[in-house]
Amino acid sequence: MKGKTIKLLSVLLVAIMIITSTTSVFAANFDDVTKNMNAHVDDIDSEKITTTGGGIMGILQVVGMVIAVIILIVIGIKYMMGSAQEKAEYKKTFIPYIVGAILIFAASALAGVVVNFANSIK
Repeated sequence: MKGKTIKLLSVLLVAIMIITSTTSVFAANFDDVTKNMNAHVDDIDSEKITTTGGGIMGILQVVGMVIAVIILIVIGIKYMMGSAQEKAEYKKTFIPYIVGAILIFAASALAGVVVNFANSIK
């Protein structure tokens, strides 16, 4: 149990480090940065990218939520039909399931926030 806890904490710390790592950008001023960015923006069809990305994100959200619900139903049925020892094992599987389900729902919500933020920049 202690080894699993240490592994879980290690993975979480590495994930947090990756997410929070930043890089510094040194530019003369904001106009220089936007002038160079806008030179290449004309070649990109942003509407097509937005609609394609939104469609892919919607599909991934639905598939992830459906899979999470199906797994919950399977674990619930096994829990109801299992013996006392099997119920104890299924209780142990609930914690990783709950963490995974939270990550699925939080990731889709986080992606929605990022898309809304990117759209507000325009």
